[in-house]
Amino acid sequence: MNVKSNATRDTWIDPDDAPELTDDFFENATPMIGDRVVTKKEFAIAAEEAIRNSKPARITPQQSLTMLVDADIVAVFKATGDGWQARMNEALRDWLKTNSP
Repeated sequence: MNVKSNATRDTWIDPDDAPELTDDFFENATPMIGDRVVTKKEFAIAAEEAIRNSKPARITPQQSLTMLVDADIVAVFKATGDGWQARMNEALRDWLKTNSP
């Protein structure tokens, strides 16, 4: 016999009902990193480090596309490990330097 399971919650919470995040809200917030409560100074240091470790904005924007490339060419680039797409992009850029119209 199949019985409907009540394992999932069917109550929907409207995100518009969330409280407004004011300056006062953040002043009274408890700073945490993961599940650990930290001081505001520790939190600020971790935030600065996260910003330093983030990728800088690209000068030239990238565009996602779908194209067909011979399997042997893709295999050569993939064999070079992580970052193979960036290396393929650089190879195309180098080709353009000598072959651009």
